[in-house]
Amino acid sequence: MVQRLQQFYENKIVPELTEQFRYKNNHQVPNLKKIVINRGLGDASQNSKLLDSCSKELSLITGQQGILTRAKKAIAGFKLRQKVPVGVVVTLRGDRMYAFLDRLVNLALPRIRDFQGMNPKSFDGHGNYSLGLDEQLMFPEIDYDKIDQVRGMDISIITTARTDQEAMALLKQFGMPFKGQR
Repeated sequence: MVQRLQQFYENKIVPELTEQFRYKNNHQVPNLKKIVINRGLGDASQNSKLLDSCSKELSLITGQQGILTRAKKAIAGFKLRQKVPVGVVVTLRGDRMYAFLDRLVNLALPRIRDFQGMNPKSFDGHGNYSLGLDEQLMFPEIDYDKIDQVRGMDISIITTARTDQEAMALLKQFGMPFKGQR
């Protein structure tokens, strides 16, 4: 099943970016490689149920089971031992990636209170974009009464773009709302 956003990319975004950046070949046009959703849980070393609830929440949001991330080394100041679970990460590719981006741009981001747009300076210099969300309640799949604590997450959108300008043009075409640019 081809997602709506993927068809939009192939039929509308590719020709527009080809014209804008004067690509000679359609394979030069940047596209989405993957979306990584990460949620770090510092309290997880003391509370194992926290990992289960966060993993279930990310599964609801993304439609894919998360993987536990573990501490690489012990840090006494944080009361952290090596190989103790410290977070959950989900990597989306293909149809699930397009479905998640569609829900993020059209459902979740507009539900943020006092939303002014995404920061256009959050690119990494290689065409990848990262954003942090303060709470999970903006996703319609999350029931407010069933969550135990409001927690944020980091979302990284990895593209094949070579420059930040190409990546910004790609994400704008997908409908990502950036601050001060309409």
